This record gives sequence, C-alpha cells and structure tokens, in this order.
Amino acid sequence: MPAIKTIADFRAAYRSGPYAWPGGYPLFFVTADGAAISFKGAKQDRRNILEAIRDNDARSGWRVCAVDVNWEDSDLRCDVTGERIESAYTEDSQS
Repeated sequence: MPAIKTIADFRAAYRSGPYAWPGGYPLFFVTADGAAISFKGAKQDRRNILEAIRDNDARSGWRVCAVDVNWEDSDLRCDVTGERIESAYTEDSQS
C-alpha cells in the first residue's frame, strides 16, 4: 500500500487514475482513520483532503494516508459518495 505523505503524493496517485498499472486492479484511498474514499469521492472533496494532508490533520477524517487495491471486498463502499468500490476478484452482478 503506497503511502501518501504529501500533497504531491496525493496528486500523483490521483492523476495515475483509479486502476493500478500493471494489472488494472481497482484502487481507492485510505484515510488515517481507516475510511475508504473512491476516486470520485476524492475529486468531490479534494479541498478537504488537501487541507488535511497539508496540516497533517488525522482527526478530521480527511487525512488520506495511502492508496490501496480492493482485492476481494465485494461490499466496500466509499465513505464520501456511498457508492460501491469495485473489487479485483469478487466481481459479480452487484452495482
């Protein structure tokens, strides 16, 4: 799980897109308090995320600290949008 320590790290991860290369595995952001944020959610609340990274604010819930692959959690939901985050190996007819 690549760490996000700076605003530049977050921006680079965001610009790389919601799929890992190589492999095309679905990615999501992880906050300091363990929340999952999709790329859509990160775009929606990027200002809060950038401020939390800048201030190293782990208490607000917006401090993104890593990007990770959703390997098998078929019910992982974005804590911002509530939408399901695609998984790498447990995809079925869920949306």
